[in-house]
Amino acid sequence: MPADGCVWITGASTGLGRAVALRFAAGGHRVAASARGLEQLRSLADEAGGGVTPRPLDVTDRAATAAAIAEIEAAHGPIGIAILNAGTHLPMAAESYGADTVGKLLDVNVMGVAHGLEALLPRMIERRAGTVAVVSSVAGYRGLPTAAAYGASKAALINMCESLKLELDRHGVRIVLINPGFIDTPLTARNPFPMPFLMPADKAAERVYRGLIHGRGFEITFPRRFTWLLKLLRMLPYGLYFAATRKTLP
Repeated sequence: MPADGCVWITGASTGLGRAVALRFAAGGHRVAASARGLEQLRSLADEAGGGVTPRPLDVTDRAATAAAIAEIEAAHGPIGIAILNAGTHLPMAAESYGADTVGKLLDVNVMGVAHGLEALLPRMIERRAGTVAVVSSVAGYRGLPTAAAYGASKAALINMCESLKLELDRHGVRIVLINPGFIDTPLTARNPFPMPFLMPADKAAERVYRGLIHGRGFEITFPRRFTWLLKLLRMLPYGLYFAATRKTLP
């Protein structure tokens, strides 16, 4: 069993988070899994065969997040790897633009991560050890139709991690940005549009596992053919970019 601390994963009850929890447990790690749904967490623990400990949590609750981290470390030792994965998606067309939708996505996707960072970073900085992985999305690279709220929340995470990287390097703490493309999850199953290079959750979890355990880079992104295409689009001037993406309008 790895001796560099336990692994804590938020948003672990379904989708990518669940698959990542199973992969780390299979690798011999002690995994604390958080999400709002206790029954789904218990199902995850049963499937993992004892390698996963459920720790229910709503990441939008700042005090509860801090308490969960303290309880996990008291029970299982220092958190060596934290994967802040909890998030949600709500499409929003310009015709139905609503501040409530923006606020909900920022609350879960951005503040949920911020609450975790606020409680984790002082502990890791004091130990001069630890890895924090933040799950964003390639939707944060540039603006996309119906993603004015979701993309903005993911762009905020990308900028946040970039800003923290050099400062945390000085303290011996690693921060990793995870930018997936389309992963086959209950969340993406609701998308009413074609999803190129759709990747099974278990294969995506393997990419995350390898990147965190064996990789040294700042960003983990997959599937590469799709995400590198989006990186190229990120470099286009606005005129060319809008011409290219206009075809994706629903």
